[in-house]
Amino acid sequence: MEGMNTSTTSSEQPGPGRMEGGGQDPAGLLARVARGDHAAFEAVYDQLAGPVYGLVRKILRDPAQSEEVAQEVLIEVWRSASRFDPARGSVTAWVMTIAHRRAVDRVRSESAATTREQKLTPGPVTGDDVAELVETALDRQRVRRCLGSLTALQAESVKLAYYGGYTYPQVAELLGVALGTVKTRIRDGLIRLRDCMEVTW
Repeated sequence: MEGMNTSTTSSEQPGPGRMEGGGQDPAGLLARVARGDHAAFEAVYDQLAGPVYGLVRKILRDPAQSEEVAQEVLIEVWRSASRFDPARGSVTAWVMTIAHRRAVDRVRSESAATTREQKLTPGPVTGDDVAELVETALDRQRVRRCLGSLTALQAESVKLAYYGGYTYPQVAELLGVALGTVKTRIRDGLIRLRDCMEVTW
């Protein structure tokens, strides 16, 4: 990588931060990640992205959601590397625990969403209940229609920030774009949503 001295000799012996076979010690890498070392994070990513995705996929089944959650896990590893305690277990075990928790959280979130959907179509209801259900359904349709009027990046940024609970820097990391771009897209998206939602049906 540019700016780094990667030259080695054939007689080089594995040091404290390396393992036999050219692989790098995950604990040593994570310590560097905690200091903001991007190259170390790339190495951690290469080692653990596959196992993380595999575990998440077993829990979620859905490939698209599994990819999304796996990325969230690795971003959390980058942000919380300093919290890793080697005395309590291996890096792999720590990361996989995060992955399992994230995947289970997603399952619970999806289950809660399904429950909310089912509540929109209950058994016998009163006239007031019907009016409330219709109003709720119309609001949901309006939000969906207005979100559909945004650009792809605006819609994704708004959903992550206001429905997913992510901070603007986290949204920027998840989408792989500059923080300033995310702030601009969310601001413009919210303005368009506001204008759209004010239109009476």
